[in-house]
Amino acid sequence: MRDRLFYLISKYNLKANSDLGQNFLIVPDIIERNVERAELSEKDAVLEIGPGLGVLTDALSKKAGKVYAIEKDSRLVKILRTEYDWPNVEIIEGDALKVEFPEFNKIVSNLPYQISSPITFRFLKHDFERAVLIYQLEFAQRMVAKPGDKNYSRLSLMVRAKARAELVERIGKGAFWPRPKVDSAVIILEPKPPSERIELDENLVRALFQHRRSTVLSALKKSHHMLRLTKEEFRKVREVILKVPHGEERVFRLSPEDVEEIGEFLRREGVIRPLS
Repeated sequence: MRDRLFYLISKYNLKANSDLGQNFLIVPDIIERNVERAELSEKDAVLEIGPGLGVLTDALSKKAGKVYAIEKDSRLVKILRTEYDWPNVEIIEGDALKVEFPEFNKIVSNLPYQISSPITFRFLKHDFERAVLIYQLEFAQRMVAKPGDKNYSRLSLMVRAKARAELVERIGKGAFWPRPKVDSAVIILEPKPPSERIELDENLVRALFQHRRSTVLSALKKSHHMLRLTKEEFRKVREVILKVPHGEERVFRLSPEDVEEIGEFLRREGVIRPLS
């Protein structure tokens, strides 16, 4: 597996594109563990973002019924289509943040780090059973942080509202080529049942977590523009906002349920717009 990757790098005189966040995983054991974590069968359709030189794709093709691999780099698309003859793999050339996703029920990817946040939020808008994903360690730690933790952030809150996330393995820099500057980690992500998911107002979440160490009242005051309120409009509703639930709580201690309660109060009082 590792020899195959370096053979292709040499054959095509390939240089990784840092602008696309290309760091190829070269440790077979990690790839095998992630395929096992995905619990694949022939009934599964797997989405892979950034297949690179096809090492993980090849392993997935042997376990899943169908693999959709989305690759933005046209050089790699050409190599994948030339070097492999997978009967159950479809290579989709394009930007994973923009192309229409095919029907899938599982995700397994070594993600390009610079799109970690937007691609994760895009995943969470789709129904799937399980995702096994490699992120930068710091990002992964924020994904699984709990209310009150030092790493708890807007990302932590939004993921917790929709899914269960577990950090299952830390990966050193030497597991990749070229060697990145930071360690990585494997996250297992499983969406909550629809009845347990919490829909949050993203503008409200941004307004609050722009000042995560402040109290809720202070954060809303400082970020009223993010709620689409002018200074004059904010002054008119100031007395209402003073009664907001959890007003004296620090933002980084709020659970998704707390933010949902704040949003419901502000919508009921006409301070922010209804969720679309």
